[in-house]
Amino acid sequence: MLLHDTGLIYGRYLRQSLRSRFALLFGVLMPLLYLLFFGPLLTDLPLGGRGSSWQVLVPGLLLQLGLFGASFAGFSIIIENSQGVVERMRVTPVSRLALLLGRVLRDATVFAFQAVLLVLAALVMGLRAPLPGVLIGFAFVALLTVSLASLSYALAMKVRTPQEFGPTINALTMPSMLLSGLMLPMTLGPAWLDVFSHLMPFRYLVDAVRDAYVGSYATAHMLYGVLVALGFTALAVTVGTRVFRTAGA
Repeated sequence: MLLHDTGLIYGRYLRQSLRSRFALLFGVLMPLLYLLFFGPLLTDLPLGGRGSSWQVLVPGLLLQLGLFGASFAGFSIIIENSQGVVERMRVTPVSRLALLLGRVLRDATVFAFQAVLLVLAALVMGLRAPLPGVLIGFAFVALLTVSLASLSYALAMKVRTPQEFGPTINALTMPSMLLSGLMLPMTLGPAWLDVFSHLMPFRYLVDAVRDAYVGSYATAHMLYGVLVALGFTALAVTVGTRVFRTAGA
């Protein structure tokens, strides 16, 4: 029943996303602008890592796509609450876990599609990366989306208005982006900042994807990245499920 219910919820929200093609493409706009206007500035610069500047920048942009997109996914719950959609779902026998999983799997599908578009644009710009490394990058984006979307929906169930939700998400996502080395490796900064950045779980993900983009798969960065991604996803889905159950979503 869980798989059946999850499929129903997933299909419902995926159809909504497919009907809004403008929003589907607009979500990839910010990373694409970074790619077009920021990427050429880094060409041939020593960035403290292996590979080209594109192999450093593109993994960070992929995870930035998941970070910002999934973190704001909870806005839809707030809108549904105001329209009575959540109240109508509350009286159905659908599993509360399915209500969460259907939503986050839809988000993972959408952001994986946007990640493909971003990588295709990067290939035109000059990115060269092995196919297994690119696929690993997509997997990390999907895991990051599932985890952050779960927490975003959980937070949205606890707040009442978008005015409460938006500033909270901004206060969390901006430091996460700056301290995770999404744009540039943190090893370029002072030692204290590099050490402090290891407190951010996203740092391990971006280091792992950058290794994958240069064809290095059996590395400490990859091991730590996989463990952090899986652990963070399990924790986030558990928290999201608990909130959905207690809130009667």
